[in-house]
Amino acid sequence: MHQASVGVHCPECTASNTQKVYTAATLPGAQGLVTRALVGINAAVFVLSIVALGATLSTSGRSGIDYGTWAPAIADGEWWRIVTGGFMHSGVIHIGFNMYLLWQIGLRLERMLGEIDFGLVYMTALFGGSVGAMLLDWSVPVVGASGAVFGLLGVMVMALRSQGIGLFDTGLGMLIGLNVLLSFRSGVSLGGHMGGLVIGVLLGVLWFGIGPGQPSPLPGGKQTARWVTLGLGVLLFGAAIAVAQQPIL
Repeated sequence: MHQASVGVHCPECTASNTQKVYTAATLPGAQGLVTRALVGINAAVFVLSIVALGATLSTSGRSGIDYGTWAPAIADGEWWRIVTGGFMHSGVIHIGFNMYLLWQIGLRLERMLGEIDFGLVYMTALFGGSVGAMLLDWSVPVVGASGAVFGLLGVMVMALRSQGIGLFDTGLGMLIGLNVLLSFRSGVSLGGHMGGLVIGVLLGVLWFGIGPGQPSPLPGGKQTARWVTLGLGVLLFGAAIAVAQQPIL
C-alpha cells in the first residue's frame, strides 16, 4: 500500500492512475458555464435583434415573424424556428425577467446535474414550451426563453422535493404561482409557459424522483436519465414539427 494525503492507495490504483479528485470548485457544473453561455447568447441575440431586425427596448420588431416559433412557417420547412424562437425576446423587461430566473435557477441546477445534462434538460424544456405554444396559439409567432425557464422551475420543484423541501417552504411556490397567473395576460404565451413547466416537472421526476426516499423510477440512475432526456427532447422536437402542420386546438 502507498501512503496518500488521505489514507492509503493500493498499488494497482496508483499504477492505473484512474482516480480523479474533485473539489467544490471543480465538480462538473460548479462553474455554471452552460448557464452563463445561455444568458450570453440570449443577450447577444437581443442586441442583434435591435440592430438588424427593428426590435426596440419594448418590442420584438421583425424577430418574431422572421425567427420566432411560428407554426405556419415551421410547416413550410423552417423547423429551426423551434430553437431560435427560444432565444428571441420582445423587449428589455421580457429578456431581463427571463435571464434573471435563468441565472438564479440555472446556476443551482447546473451544479446538481453537471454541464451536459443541464444543457439537455434546458433544450428539452425549450422544445416542450414550443409544442405548448403552438398547441394554444397556432397562428401566432412566439418568442422568448420562458418555456425553457418554466421547465427549469419544474425541475427545481422536484429537486427540492427529493430533499424534503416542499413547494411553499421556499419562495419557489409563490414565484411559480405568480408567473402562472401572469401567463393569462394578453400577449403572453400560456401554452409556452405551461408546456415548459409540465415537461420540467416530468424531467424532475426522472432525475430526482417524486420525494424523499423515492428516487428516480428509472433503473440505471444518471446514465439512463440522460438517455431518456435526450430521447424525450428528440420526441418533442418531432412533435413540434407535427403540431405545426395544422391547428389542433
